[in-house]
Amino acid sequence: MATPPHSEHTELKLARLRDGQPIALMSRDLVEHGLAWAWTAGRVAAHIRGRDSNVLVAWQTGKLVGFAIMQFYAERAHLNLLAVQPAARRLGVGRRLVEWQEQVARAGGIPVVNLEVRANNPGAQAFYRRLGYRQVRYLPDYYQGREAAIRMSHDLRAGA
Repeated sequence: MATPPHSEHTELKLARLRDGQPIALMSRDLVEHGLAWAWTAGRVAAHIRGRDSNVLVAWQTGKLVGFAIMQFYAERAHLNLLAVQPAARRLGVGRRLVEWQEQVARAGGIPVVNLEVRANNPGAQAFYRRLGYRQVRYLPDYYQGREAAIRMSHDLRAGA
């Protein structure tokens, strides 16, 4: 079995419309499992086209291994989705995707990034805590009235 490439061998770039379907399938399989599929190719494409959002993709040896969708508002940004293929996890890909999106927010003068994560996903919560996110709210029945979420927030201002 070949050794997976490290994060530095991962190319990050803005998604193109043709990336919408593979991103949607990753969301369905890796993020939305157990829920009705909400992040379809059409919805992803709307964010790729959107002026107030960035869809960032991570490629390794010609394969899509991760993505991050962030939406930007006047005073905050919202990380809508983040996924990394299991074989590419723990290599820094997710961290790089989030940090790239946070840099865009900082450049736009946006001081805070929010996100929601499943309450029953302590691994994802720990990942975000390592990146500086803190739990700010528990949201019962957030996901389609069936699962609770934890809202997390990261203050991007220096020393926050």
